[in-house]
Amino acid sequence: VMAASKPVEAPGAGGGTAGLSRWQLALVLGAPILLGAGAIYLWGRRAARRGKGANERKTPEGRASPGPGGEGVSGQPDGPGHDEMSPLGRAQAAKNKGNKYFKAGKYELAIQCYTEAISLCPPEKNLDLSTFYQNRAAAYEQLQKWTEVAQDCTKAVELNPKYVKALFRRAKAHEKLDNKKECLEDVTAVCILEAFQNQQSMLLADKVLKLLGKEKAKEKYKNREPLMPSPQFIKSYFSSFTDDIISQPLLKGEKSDEDKDKEGEASEVKENSGYLRAKQYMEEENYDKIISESTKEIEAKGRYMAEALLLRATFYLLIGNASAAKPDLDQVISMEDANVKLRANALIKRGSMYMQQQQPALSTQDFNMAADIDPQNADVYHHRGQLKILLDQIEEAVEDFDECIRLRPNSALAQAQKCFALYRQAYTGSNALTVQAAMKGFEDVIKKFPRCAEGYALYAQALTDQQQFGKADEMYDKCIDLEPDNATTYVHKGLLQLQWKQDLDKGLELISKAIEIDNKCDFAYETMGTIEVQRGNLDKAIEMFNKAINLAKSEMEMAHLYSLCDAAYAQTEVAKKYGLKPPTL
Repeated sequence: VMAASKPVEAPGAGGGTAGLSRWQLALVLGAPILLGAGAIYLWGRRAARRGKGANERKTPEGRASPGPGGEGVSGQPDGPGHDEMSPLGRAQAAKNKGNKYFKAGKYELAIQCYTEAISLCPPEKNLDLSTFYQNRAAAYEQLQKWTEVAQDCTKAVELNPKYVKALFRRAKAHEKLDNKKECLEDVTAVCILEAFQNQQSMLLADKVLKLLGKEKAKEKYKNREPLMPSPQFIKSYFSSFTDDIISQPLLKGEKSDEDKDKEGEASEVKENSGYLRAKQYMEEENYDKIISESTKEIEAKGRYMAEALLLRATFYLLIGNASAAKPDLDQVISMEDANVKLRANALIKRGSMYMQQQQPALSTQDFNMAADIDPQNADVYHHRGQLKILLDQIEEAVEDFDECIRLRPNSALAQAQKCFALYRQAYTGSNALTVQAAMKGFEDVIKKFPRCAEGYALYAQALTDQQQFGKADEMYDKCIDLEPDNATTYVHKGLLQLQWKQDLDKGLELISKAIEIDNKCDFAYETMGTIEVQRGNLDKAIEMFNKAINLAKSEMEMAHLYSLCDAAYAQTEVAKKYGLKPPTL
């Protein structure tokens, strides 16, 4: 299912097993995973709902002596707390004068006062001195002098290493100076010191992680080696289409117009047709030769040119080369005399590609055009229903699944996904009665279609949400019985062990089994990396994320994985510099 294990996946890809999204994973495993899972914006929203920590931090330092763990963010300037005649008393008086200028918006004068406070303060008074530097940084911030802000905050942090306000102010200055790596390190330290409770720091961390991820993925994806997914993934992908000429067994439709007398001619066509050879390789699971054989058919402008273009485009998509797939899909779509099923299939695939590139308007347009030109094509409604789930248009998704079921009453997949859509709607609406009805719907689907692994997988997802862990585990076992080579199911079953029994060893054992079955299962490496972050094994986590990066099927996917990797790396740096670590399992 599209909405299963990836943020956005080509329909039918991802091994056909639904489960926890990456963002839900962060909720499952608890706050420490937050930075490891790049799910900071999610936690930020939760913090906002609790109304915690949304204060702006613009004011100068309030207390004379911030504690080592940082102070609140009220920012009220303090009154004179020392003997006015001692050096420290005179420094405090200068600081208080600076605070008055700051509040009046006279930042240049405030800076002069804070500078005076710094020069008067006895050097052994670390905490007071750190406050004066931090206050001067706040005034520089108002004047947008970012280099000076960073320098003063660095002084403040040297004097008081866990000074939250100075670390956060320096993070914002680094953001303005486009020092993303340094910004991420500072904001990571702040998140850990604040126990992931402050919305502002969480949102900055999420923002900088996404920017770093995008930047790195753009560079890496351009120069990546195309990689053929596992045979299991490819078969799962094709199984999500039933009205798809190119994935039908060899010569089913291609031989029907040949009489017996022409059988010799048919075998000759096969010898000379790159497309028919490509189909033969497909049956033999010799996938690496399909693009080159299809290209021969296209270059020869052969009888199966439209089919060859669509087959080549499909394999370009499977190896993650969307820019090569698009012109082939465009050409098939514009071939008015081609079989309408080929054109509709090309529109579904181009629509899915647009969704993966986060262009939902173009995606919707392609699916609608496919429904217009081939209204009896069940695949169109099945895949458009999945798109609607991703767009949170649940009622429209249910309508599409209903149309797919009307056209193809035995479509177990569409029935299971309709149940999942209804469940999602009931669950997000917190309606206990409709949740119950949706759960009964799953029971009906698995009774009616006991051989459909997807039905059990989606039911397991819903059961997990409902905390019915034992029954969810049984459903995953049924999936494994039906599809023992589906690596994704093992990953989801592994995650369930963590949520249900906090059993890390069993969870890791199942995810290792997934990798044994399919060593190209990026979801398994990513999940393992996320768990290693939880366990505090950051180097191992980074190694796992890097494996997943090399297997990523789209630039967007790769950007997400780089965010995870950068988050884990930032934690290792913060641990080295400040001895700070989030709690581990």
